[in-house]
Amino acid sequence: MINLKRLGGILLALALTAALAVPVFSAVEDTGFSDVDAGAWYAEAVAYCRESGLMAGVGGGRFAPDSTLTRAMLVTVLWRQAGSPAVNYLMQFDDVPEGQWYSEGIRWAASEGLVRGYGDGRYGTNDPITQQQLDIILNNYLGRTLTQGIPGFDGSAAPATRAQVAAVLLNLSQVGTDAPSQEGRTLVAYFSATNNTEHIANHIAAIRSADLYEIVPETPYTSSDLNYNDNSSRANQEQNDPAARPAISGDVEDMAQYDVIFLGYPIWHGQAPRIISTFLERYDLTGKTIVPFCTSGSSPIGSSARNLQSLTSGAAWLEGQRFSGSASRDTVASWVNGLDLNA
Repeated sequence: MINLKRLGGILLALALTAALAVPVFSAVEDTGFSDVDAGAWYAEAVAYCRESGLMAGVGGGRFAPDSTLTRAMLVTVLWRQAGSPAVNYLMQFDDVPEGQWYSEGIRWAASEGLVRGYGDGRYGTNDPITQQQLDIILNNYLGRTLTQGIPGFDGSAAPATRAQVAAVLLNLSQVGTDAPSQEGRTLVAYFSATNNTEHIANHIAAIRSADLYEIVPETPYTSSDLNYNDNSSRANQEQNDPAARPAISGDVEDMAQYDVIFLGYPIWHGQAPRIISTFLERYDLTGKTIVPFCTSGSSPIGSSARNLQSLTSGAAWLEGQRFSGSASRDTVASWVNGLDLNA
């Protein structure tokens, strides 16, 4: 989780001013690039990035506004905008060698909790940054995304364009310096064996400006463990044993700060995986509001959430929702914004 005191210092170092929710551009006479018209919606953002030394062109006097930015480039740009701080942090990604132009940027982003990589030791330096990933990084960075209102941005798995990233950087230069309050925060906790539930969790985190926590099994599930046609598979054995409590790797840092918990899981034989029971029994959730959501091919949320309620004495549960793993951000937002939750 991001260190809020350190974040406040970073934002102050950016010499930022008034908060903005959407990009506001003024007219510019010369963007400095032959393929960026002065009347384009991203013109001022591109000019700002060029003048600030945050994003250069691609050669030949071009900016390539519709091209993509890699994951390495994005965090390096954010690191530069934060003042290129030196970080004493052990590199945790196998595909990030020391001494590269992006090494310190990724080291800084990892130390701040902005990025986690793919979970297999890789950061994915050359992969295009997706809109969804950009939302998550910004939410981890600021407690909000700064992408609302940017043309063509819907928080999907589509790559973010260089123009969209430039707009985000301009917005970032204009946000307030107050770090997010820890009071009344929202947590999105989820278990995702095949990435479907993770997709929905990421949408909710961006929509609610919430913290994300992945419920990671101490012993990862293999494809054979998830073979529902094999009665002896690990998943089937656990689901057939009400007392099964698969161990979890890691804990939520300071659960007491959260008032609302969105709890996500796939549907296994009509119910939540037993690891969700492990999670719920691990914390005192008295006084918290829990909002369940699930993913499945066709099965409804059914009795899964109701059966979990008995594990959380003193918590208030709202009615849950089932999504397909590919549900759009708009679909998820329609549900989230219709809930009876404090803003």
